[in-house]
Amino acid sequence: MEDKTQFRNFYGRVRGKTLRNSQKTYLADDLGAVQLRGVSRDENPERAKIDPKAIFGTGKPLWLEVGFGGGEHLVHMAARYPQIDIIGCEPFVNGVAMLLGKLRAAGVENLRLYPGDVRDVFDVLPDQVFAKAFLNYPDPWPKARHHKRRFVNQGYLTELARTMQPGAEFRIASDIPDYIRQSREEVPQAGFDRINDSPTAWDDWFSTRYEQKALREGRVPHYLTYRRAAA
Repeated sequence: MEDKTQFRNFYGRVRGKTLRNSQKTYLADDLGAVQLRGVSRDENPERAKIDPKAIFGTGKPLWLEVGFGGGEHLVHMAARYPQIDIIGCEPFVNGVAMLLGKLRAAGVENLRLYPGDVRDVFDVLPDQVFAKAFLNYPDPWPKARHHKRRFVNQGYLTELARTMQPGAEFRIASDIPDYIRQSREEVPQAGFDRINDSPTAWDDWFSTRYEQKALREGRVPHYLTYRRAAA
């Protein structure tokens, strides 16, 4: 039987503007050292589970950022919290290249990335591995017929919930009112309790280029905090 999961595409395009020579160098020279292994379908066609402790070899608490964009928040968190390890997923090649440039400057070592669909990561991880997760300024998919592609639907959220520890925190930042509406409706259904709903960001928030663009264009950011309910 044909495996339709091979043809996942919730994120639209994977390339934008032509990469600068420096960004091409980052991809060629730096990606291999920080890329998650055993996650892609080429490397793991049987979708065998991987040991999350083996990713970093540290046993530290593990965090996740879904769609890290240019990587500003992801690198900030890795640098601010050296006592944790963090994984970032992003299918957009330009964003991956930008992150790699920031990594060179920051020199952090507690970060790994997967340049693809976060569901590939969910596929190969056991239950209850993440202590915190972030969804910052996700693609809003504004047309109603595309709302099923938003991360905040049960197809994504149930897998996120499965891989999060009881009591783990899930943060969402968006400037799109309808995305916040859908988050309020869908996230609790997946097994999360809402603990904060505010126009004020978290104390350790690092504003991204997407947020700065939203502010320049007059859109108001909003921040949701959820906690994974006990199974």
